[in-house]
Parts: sequence; C-alpha cells; structure tokens
Amino acid sequence: MSRDSFVRWLEELSGDDTDAVGGKSANLGELADLDVPVLPGFTTTASAYDYYVEATGIHVEIESQLEGLDVDDVADLQRRGERIRRTISEASMPPALESTILDRYAELGDELGIDDPEVAVRSSATAEDLPEASFAGQQETFLNVAGETELLESIKHCFASLFTDRAIVYRENNDFDHFDVKLACAVQKMGRADLASSGVLFTLDPDTGFDEVVTIEAAYGFGEPIVQGVVDPDRYVVFKPTTGIVEKELGGKSQRMVRRNGGTKLESVPEAEREQFALSDDRITELATYATRIEEHFGTSQDVEWLIDGDLDELFVVQARPETVHGSAEGNVLRTYSLEETDEPLLEGVAIGNAIAGGAVHVLSDHREMDQVEEGDVLVTEMTDPDWVPVMKRASAIVTDRGGKTSHAAIVSRELGIPAIVRTGTATDSLSNGDAVTVDCSTDTGRVYAGELEFDVTEEVVDDLPETDTDVRLILGDPGRAFALADLPVDGVGLAREEFIVTSHVGSHPLELLDRGEEEQFIDALRTGIAKIGAAFYPDEVLFRLSDFKTDEYRNLEGGWKYEPDEANPMIGWRGASRYYDEEFREAFRLECEALRRVRDDVGLENVTVMIPFCRTPEEGERVLELMDEFGLSRDDMDVYVMAELPANVVLADRFAELFDGFSIGSNDLTQLTLGVDRNSEQLASLFDETNDAVTRSISEVIEEAHRHDRPVGICGDAPSTIDGYTEFLLEAGIDSISVSPDVAVETLLTVAELESS
Repeated sequence: MSRDSFVRWLEELSGDDTDAVGGKSANLGELADLDVPVLPGFTTTASAYDYYVEATGIHVEIESQLEGLDVDDVADLQRRGERIRRTISEASMPPALESTILDRYAELGDELGIDDPEVAVRSSATAEDLPEASFAGQQETFLNVAGETELLESIKHCFASLFTDRAIVYRENNDFDHFDVKLACAVQKMGRADLASSGVLFTLDPDTGFDEVVTIEAAYGFGEPIVQGVVDPDRYVVFKPTTGIVEKELGGKSQRMVRRNGGTKLESVPEAEREQFALSDDRITELATYATRIEEHFGTSQDVEWLIDGDLDELFVVQARPETVHGSAEGNVLRTYSLEETDEPLLEGVAIGNAIAGGAVHVLSDHREMDQVEEGDVLVTEMTDPDWVPVMKRASAIVTDRGGKTSHAAIVSRELGIPAIVRTGTATDSLSNGDAVTVDCSTDTGRVYAGELEFDVTEEVVDDLPETDTDVRLILGDPGRAFALADLPVDGVGLAREEFIVTSHVGSHPLELLDRGEEEQFIDALRTGIAKIGAAFYPDEVLFRLSDFKTDEYRNLEGGWKYEPDEANPMIGWRGASRYYDEEFREAFRLECEALRRVRDDVGLENVTVMIPFCRTPEEGERVLELMDEFGLSRDDMDVYVMAELPANVVLADRFAELFDGFSIGSNDLTQLTLGVDRNSEQLASLFDETNDAVTRSISEVIEEAHRHDRPVGICGDAPSTIDGYTEFLLEAGIDSISVSPDVAVETLLTVAELESS
C-alpha cells in the first residue's frame, strides 16, 4: 500500500472523498474551497486505519470479542468494548504509517511557523456523517495535542474510539458491518477557544425543523462542555432571509473548559462574564452568514461546530455535517400534543421535542448503572454524554439538571424521538425512583407533572390542500409554538396577541419595570416574541395587536397594584387605545412601540403590522397614530389596522376607514357590547349569541363600508370554528380573511374551499 494513501491535506479534499477520509474530514476539505474560515490541517485516511489494523494483527482479536455479542446485555457489552479499545490503543504504530504522519505534522508546523504545533485530533468515521447514518458524538476528540509522541498516541486512541460501547450499539442496530466502517483522524491547528468562545449551531430550529432560522449556542472556552451538557450556553436565533437576530437568550455559562498543564480542565466563570453574552451581535450575524453559505453549498440543513481563536480573534468552522433528524422526515405531518388535565408542575426546564410522555422515574448518577433502567422509564440524571445512548433508547422521556438545546441529551433525544427537558436545575433531587410522572414538552417550557396524565395527540397532513380566495390565518398568542406551526398552509397570522408574551415572559407591569430601570427586559421579551411569530410566517402578514389588558389583568402582574385603578367593570374600562396616550401609561406604550420598531427595523420583519384594539372614536385613533409616529412607528412605512369590536366602529366605519388601513372584527366584544351582555356572565350565557341579527348585520355593514373605502376586513374570533354556518355567512358578506386557532386551521381551510367552489 502506498504511503501517499495514508495522509491527505484537508484543502485537497471534497465531498467525493467521503469514503476515503470520512464525512467530517471531507466536509472540512470542501469548506476550504468556500469563503468559510477553516483551521489548517491534514487527515489520515480509511486506508491508514485498515493498514493499522492489518499490520498490527489486531483484526483477529477484535473479531473474537464481537462474536456472539448481545448489545442488550449491557454488562457484557461494556466488557467486550473495553477489551477491543485496549487492544487497539496498545498496539505499536507501524513504521511506514508513523513516518508518514510525522512528516505531514512537521510540514504543518512549518506552515504555521511553530515547532511541534498544538493540534486537535478529531475522529471522522466513514459512516458517521452521512445523511443516512449519523449519530452525535460516537467517536472521540483529543485537544491540545503537542509533539510527535502525543500525536501518535492520540491517533491510536482515536482509532480505538471506533469501538466505544455506543458506536458498537449504533452499528449493530443499523446493520453496519463493524469492519466496513473505517475511521480517519482530522489533525488541525488547535483553536484557542479557551481564550474566547465556541459552540454549535443548526441551520434550522432543531426542535421543530423550521428551516428559515440559524440556531446558535455559545459558551466560553472549548466546545465539548456544550455538547456534553455540562454548561448552559447562550442561545441565539437568526432569521436567514434578513440575517436579523430573532432571539438572544443568556445562558448560565458557569464553567468553561480551558488549557492547563498540557491538558484541559473546567474552571468557574466570573459572575460578571456570566452576565454577558459570549458573542457580539456582529459575530452572531457573521456566524449565521457562514452557516447559510455552508447549507446552500451542501444543499441540506447543517449541524456545525465553530470556535473563536482568542489569539487571532478570528472565527473558524471546526465541523459541518448534515442535520439528520428533520432532513429525513417524510412529508409535512403536524402533530399536536395537548394535556387533557393539568396540575401544578413539579419541575420546569427547557423543552426538547414538542411531545408528551409518561412513565416511572429512574434517577441515575452514572451510566454504568444503565442496566437498572427498564423500557419506558423516565430517565432522570444530571446530564448525559455519548456513553448514555444505550440506556437513553429505553427511556420514554429524559429529564436533566443541566444542558441546553444542543447538548448531548437534546440532540440524541430528538434523534430518538423522545421528549426531553433539560436545565431543570433540581430534577435529580426533586424526583425519586418509582415516581409516576408526565413529561410535557408541548411548549417552550418543559414541565414535569406528578402522575401519568391523559394527553391527546392529533395529526394533520398539510400537503396538497386547495387554494382559497379568502385568506385563512391563525390566531396565535404563544411565540413558542410559532416555528412548529410554520408549515401550516395558512396566509399568515390575523391576530398575534401581546398579552401572552407579557404574562409568560415578563411577568411584571411595564410601569414597574420602568420605575426599576429595567425597561429593556420588557422591550426584549416583546421584541423576541413578536419576531418569532413574524419569522415563522414570513413573508405573509402578521397582525400584531397592541396591549389589551384590562385593569384587573394588569393588577395581577408584579407591581400592577401600584398603577392600576380598581374598576367596577374593567371590560368597558381603561383598556386598549385609551391607555396609550394617557399620561399615566404613555411611557409603557413607548416600550411596546420600541419593541415593534426593532422587529421591523433591526430584525427586518416588515411583514409585521400593527392593530389597535378597543378604539372608541376616530379622534382617539388619531391621537394613537400620532404617538406611534413619535415613538418611531411611521405610517409611511407600515400599515395599521383597527379592531372592529365596538358599535361605534360599525356606525362610524367610514371615518375609521379613512384613518386606518384595514379592520379586524372582534366578534366576542362586538357581540357583548351590541347586545349589552357580559360574556363572562353565567346567568346571561344564553343571550350571548354571535348569530343574532344585530351582530351579523353589524359585521356585514363593516365589511361593506370598508370595501367601499378599499380597506380589507378580517375576523378573529371563535365563531367561524364553533358555530355551524358562520363561515358561510362571512363568505357571503365578503370577508377577506378568517383567523382561527391552529387546531382547526386545516378544517377551516377545507370548509372555505368547499364553500367557494359551491
């Protein structure tokens, strides 16, 4: 065998060389031809691995250890795997292979101007990174490798890691012959991420598969602790079409991996650094730009590792491989999970997987105890690493104390289709073996409930649905559901509510935050929530309704009692438009406007438009529009709609049409105020009737008058989806759009299509 076949420079490689050097090395070589920064280096080849196994004579011993293996016998698997790895690591490197590797290492040192340069040695299995065969972290990586002896030992250990327990199980379960899978070793300049930061990213949202964003996780130091779930990283979401930053979430980042005494160790991060983001906005955008370029080149969603070299203050891509969980999904099937009963949660954390599962708790402190876990148990542990894969496959759900959305537990649980909650903080202390629990990951916040609760799963196939003349849109309050719903065949969002964002992600009255000097908390939470919804349905219109809390609802927010009057009838009290220009609330309204300005200007989501609720008079509307302009929301750049939910909006529809760009009918408020019925009154429930002639005539009049002024009209309420014949009435009246909750969107679309064709 030619010595030239043992080692290749990365820059010489392309995707055509995957069989020779594995997916990781081949992809790095291909990236070198793009305008994407890659650390310089070389790779051993599959031929070098084969030569090592044959020239050392260890092939027979490996075969012997694999004969009769039952991967479900965990103890036996561990014994055999250890013997194989020791056999490979302790063999002597064949002289021809040794000299070839060392010659290339010396050449790399000459290129860098450094004798015995520090390098990273990374595994690159020939089946590891293919779209049809991929699993996070099967083989090993060795950092801060310096000198000839250390390099050769690291490469042998890398070869041995082809037979980790998890890798053996993976190949057995996927019918790969153990000797058909080879291992190459990428040897690259050691990036000094210990002096800066590093992380991972996906060119989609890894939970939902929404592919219009880049999702980045970052922490200080080397990146292994992020993958292992040891640290809680920062999380950034970037919208590809505009490169605007949709979301920035500060992680704990309590530890970082750094170099010490020729090796690595974890050290504590000072409090001041923990409170700062690991990446600047410019770096976030730069990284997202590279990620998108990589994805476009390879033609599929990517899973990318990256670092910033603190010596050079430059960003480098360390690895790019196909993202396999969502890339191989079949069809557009929308699965919606919902609990049929709830209670106070035992724990909360970051949800992974958009699903719900239940089972008996099994708390593990060490993966070596994995044979104790039964099929269907809820695995509870501090964190997971690749050694946990065999036991994770048995679990119905996974709950960890630590980790982020791209930690090992998160990545593997997605691949296995298992819901997981990470970053609970106290799961291992709070839950006990044998406890029956339900793990709910149906929203952004994962919750663990006592007992195995009943839950519902609905599936909707969203392919090949008919086109309609009348727009069907969504009513959406929870931004955490936006990416999961993005594939629904709707025409945008007809009502995005502010109230859910404030209640769930702020919790405090805006005036309380202003008094505490914490207004950025309000602005950022609102900006993030609006941006997630706007990005999910871009470029379709998203109508965002400004705040419509009533006084009693505002009082329930932290500090709200200080600023809210005690009204006898909040339903028709100080709400909607009347608040915005009031001197007592004006500064709080400024925060809403600033959040929207950032969504449109900074994130670039110009599809987000504004809707004014409970606007009693045209004069009130004028005052609000003037104030919005003062606060940076110019009518020249953005449409503004008004809610038609008061009799005054109907009677004066011509004047409101001259002032606003469109109407959205709020049928609930319009019904109660037209009929004089409190919609919350049990005694009057039978009188609350949206089909009453007074209500339906009002709706027809608004539509007619609006169209006379060339203004569109939509409706956002329960009536189209809950009242037989209501959709038909709306279509006959000429409605332009119908907004419904996500669970009935497909049904409503089919109804509209059928009515339009009849």
